[in-house]
Amino acid sequence: MEPLVAELKLKIEDSLCPFGFEVYPFQVAWYNELVPPAFHLPFPGPTLAFLVLSTPAMFDKALKPFLKSYHLQPLRDPVDQCVSYHLRSVAEKFPELQMKIIADYEVHPNRRPKILAQTAAHVAGAAYYYQRHDVDADPWGTQHIAGVCIHPRFGGWFAIRGVMLLPGIEVPNLPLRKPPDCVPTRAGRITLLEGFNFHWRDWTYRDAVTPEERYSEEQKIYFSTPPAQRLALLGLAQPSEHPTTTTEHASSTLTNPLSPIRERSWLSPSVSPPASPGP
Repeated sequence: MEPLVAELKLKIEDSLCPFGFEVYPFQVAWYNELVPPAFHLPFPGPTLAFLVLSTPAMFDKALKPFLKSYHLQPLRDPVDQCVSYHLRSVAEKFPELQMKIIADYEVHPNRRPKILAQTAAHVAGAAYYYQRHDVDADPWGTQHIAGVCIHPRFGGWFAIRGVMLLPGIEVPNLPLRKPPDCVPTRAGRITLLEGFNFHWRDWTYRDAVTPEERYSEEQKIYFSTPPAQRLALLGLAQPSEHPTTTTEHASSTLTNPLSPIRERSWLSPSVSPPASPGP
């Protein structure tokens, strides 16, 4: 890796890795070569960018402290706002880099995504993007089959959070890092893609490789809860069109909807629910 890239990567990692994120460098050209022109990033090909993803640890290390720190009012999507806070913090810490941040959920006015996150993860070498064309003589006929990224250490137990672009910093000699092909067999890829497309609610596609760490039970409950109900699950007030001058405080206890009687201090990083037999 080029010394400049290694230096910048270390700076960003020092700010993000303690909170459960990972960072991977790539060239804009690598991404633009794989996506339709409508999705091209408007920067010279050698422009340096970093992909940011969250690991299972992010829930405890970033989200819980964030919910207790009152950096946002009102709450709408706690995870997206937490990630945005941490990415913005990096940009503010290094203003000389003039970072441009694109979160995975951002869209243009016509609803077209600003970044195809799974393609970015693949070209950055972070996670292999398995698609239908990776299966020889696939069995799905006219069915639509969406692709999915698999991380070599976390399987499907991670999330792509966005990219950080560094306009003006060009790295034409940055070596391409291919993502590990951790589901190399046809049968394994069929199982993965069918699990993701048809049985995603049971979580099993995420175990396409044996992960070092999975989401905790509380994370699975949170992400299984419809977005409109997540604030209530956390014990937090819904967004108001008429904000008050009183600061809303996060509840210290959350009730597990799968076990309504038991209350747990999910906002305390030291407290975790009992492990389940598995997803």
